[in-house]
Amino acid sequence: MNPNKALWEKGDFTRISAAMRDSGEELVADFGVTPGLKILDLGCGDGTTAIPAAKRGADVLGVDIAANLVAAGNQRARELGLSNCRFQEGDASDLKELSDASFDLVVSIFGAMFAPRPFDVAKEMVRVTKPGGRIVMGNWIPGDPTLVAQILRISSAYSPPPPEGFVSPMAWGIEANAIERFAAAGVGSDKVSFMRDTYRFNFPGAPSEFLAAFRGFYGPTMNAFEAAARTGRAGDLQQELEALFNSQNTSADQNATSIPATFLRVSVTRS
Repeated sequence: MNPNKALWEKGDFTRISAAMRDSGEELVADFGVTPGLKILDLGCGDGTTAIPAAKRGADVLGVDIAANLVAAGNQRARELGLSNCRFQEGDASDLKELSDASFDLVVSIFGAMFAPRPFDVAKEMVRVTKPGGRIVMGNWIPGDPTLVAQILRISSAYSPPPPEGFVSPMAWGIEANAIERFAAAGVGSDKVSFMRDTYRFNFPGAPSEFLAAFRGFYGPTMNAFEAAARTGRAGDLQQELEALFNSQNTSADQNATSIPATFLRVSVTRS
């Protein structure tokens, strides 16, 4: 199986994305979505941004490499009566099933950044965007002190080294890399802009319970704990992540978790 597909089908990311709904709604509210706008959501999960866009009247296609998340997204759309939102399997590195210049807006919030072959990802996003259309990516930032970058940093210390030729997904969080990748797809640097934005995870339980959701259902964290267990260090990993989750929690309620995480918002205008 494709290793990236195996990673995201391993757990059940819907258990994490449930804590991401509020910020997904807020992001979409800032995208200028209007009825009839054709939107592609890449690495869409179960619809954290695709569903809010469809609620605003857009015609939305969500594409994700994980079959279980595609099924969950389609179920959510059916339950909400959103006939203008559908989900299908696909690889952001090779969107062969999608035609050129098909979408007014291509969105990928913490999705396409995890696909292999980043130059192919940029090329495909540009290819399927209509002239004059937009691409918006949300990418975690390497070395950032907030939650997700630190989860991935800590987890990597307990994991085997990546295979030769591996390109870190976090490289999408560096402005120069994004410019280079879109330039290779024919987009000038003057058409690419950046801002730092904040995503908030809201979970109805203590930080330790939120960490348990990551340990049980988030593929990268699951892999890290499995690797740590093989070397007898699972307890150390648990301790480090517990300290992280507790220190990042801003909720005044000890039985609730609210953690902000900084990301790089990349906006591209298709010529």
